[in-house]
Amino acid sequence: MDKKINRVMVYVDGFNLYFGMVEAGLLNCKWLDIYSLVSGSLSSDQQLVAIKYFTSRVTNNPPKQKRQTTYLETLETTGIKIIYGLYKAKDIECNNCGHAWQISNEKMTDVNIATHLLTDAFTDVYDTAILISGDSDLVPPIKAVHQYFPGKSVSVFFPPERHNNTVALAAKGSMSLGRKKLSSNQFPASVLKTDGFILQKPFEWL
Repeated sequence: MDKKINRVMVYVDGFNLYFGMVEAGLLNCKWLDIYSLVSGSLSSDQQLVAIKYFTSRVTNNPPKQKRQTTYLETLETTGIKIIYGLYKAKDIECNNCGHAWQISNEKMTDVNIATHLLTDAFTDVYDTAILISGDSDLVPPIKAVHQYFPGKSVSVFFPPERHNNTVALAAKGSMSLGRKKLSSNQFPASVLKTDGFILQKPFEWL
């Protein structure tokens, strides 16, 4: 009798993954081929359905915007779907000296991931969901999938510096993404788009 194919959907918290690598000092791993990373981690009875990458467009910093756009377009060459949240600037003022500055915060990513995780379970898109994040805000939707869809499971791949025991306990399985796995799944320095345009790895990421 043929084995039942286990359909896998992957949900990537882009900023959680990026800043985890930065904090771990893995600056040369930013050019990460997520499709290669995921597909190489599946078992023979698993079939990758799709990868969804959740992020927000960086604002107020043109060099960073350019690098982010290049990377997102590179991810799209592998069929990854990008889902955008918001990147909002907030004015901060020092009560003592009156100096003012802006900080930017990402909004909506955890809500977007939770919505897709539950909607895809309801529409029976996957048997196994793999979540690449260590954000504890995602514990409730993980538990909801297991409670209301007992035939489905959510596993977690923790980015560097992002292991979270609460998330690990809620998931059916977990692993940490280390230097070796990240460094061995990098895009080539030049990536060809379908329209013939060549995307180059940002010089700052070399």
